[in-house]
Amino acid sequence: MIFRMEMLLPTGARYRLVRALPGIVMLAAATADFLTPRQDRYGALLYVVPGLAAVSWGVWGTLGFGAVAVLALTALEVHRGVPLGTAAVAGAVLVGAISLVAAWTSSVRLDRERELQHVQEVADVAQRALQHPLPEHLGCVDLHLLYETSVAGAHMGGDFYKALHVAGGVRLMIGDVQGKGLGAVECAAVLLGSFRESAYVEPDLPSIARKLETSMRHHALRVGIDDADRFATVLLAEVPDGLPVMRLLSCGHPPPVHQDRAATRCLAFRRPSPPVHLPVPVEEEHVVEEVPFRVGDRVLMYTDGVSETRNASGEFYPLADRMTEWADVADGDLLVLLGEDLHRYSAHGPDDDTAAVLVSRTAVTPSAG
Repeated sequence: MIFRMEMLLPTGARYRLVRALPGIVMLAAATADFLTPRQDRYGALLYVVPGLAAVSWGVWGTLGFGAVAVLALTALEVHRGVPLGTAAVAGAVLVGAISLVAAWTSSVRLDRERELQHVQEVADVAQRALQHPLPEHLGCVDLHLLYETSVAGAHMGGDFYKALHVAGGVRLMIGDVQGKGLGAVECAAVLLGSFRESAYVEPDLPSIARKLETSMRHHALRVGIDDADRFATVLLAEVPDGLPVMRLLSCGHPPPVHQDRAATRCLAFRRPSPPVHLPVPVEEEHVVEEVPFRVGDRVLMYTDGVSETRNASGEFYPLADRMTEWADVADGDLLVLLGEDLHRYSAHGPDDDTAAVLVSRTAVTPSAG
């Protein structure tokens, strides 16, 4: 029943209901006690009012509800003909004592909430420093982002992305760290830092992939046994300024969807590389795929949080079919539409982090050298 209420009432409405609950209980108890025969005693419900107030009100608010409860309890006793003697005073003293304890509890709760808010602010700053929003325009491409984490309130999970304007073009990365939690976030941060460093200086995508592998290997030496075997799927992309192509290198990552004026298709990799830091020997060289990428074309890069979303029947999300249906949807609206459709399609909401980057070609400009 509680879960059903949380589904029916938004957070703001639930909070307002909790705030109003002490007054509702007090009014209901006083009314029932006033209207029913004398042998039916509902005034005892007033004893719980200070405790309910401490859940959502501050110290003075809790004491205020306690004072009103004392007055209401006394008035009900007088109405029933009970003299203001020992029994009435004992009830008022008991409610007053409960109010003092509830006020102290409210003070502890407020201190804890301020501490948690400070920790949340620090975490928000740290996560945003690691995972910057994508710029809308970068070199010869436009970029649009869909990013949701499976943890409520988190700004960064095991999915990660990055786009950099380097000499001669734009380089992009999207990836997904195996597992969840802080260990996955730490691995994502390692890979983001390695890409930021290597994308500017390495000559090609295979060299960047090798740098990512080296960074993950060094990271595994510094962490505990639980996180040492984490691996990540990664898709690297390169859009040269002066050529109407996109170069792609997949390290075990889902294939992107390419869309031009003629068709929509998933790009198949002839020889995808294994995921980064997969605990198996890797002997083959990384293979780069090159696909046409002209002005007006767009490529959707995504993580398995998109492709592995299931409906109530257990069927996977038909991404290619949806992209075909949305061929005429504007770039800026497509990922908004995708996010809404994923929530509708999913049987019980997203279970995994979700990331998708739409890359649209805007120009082909020969670069010097």
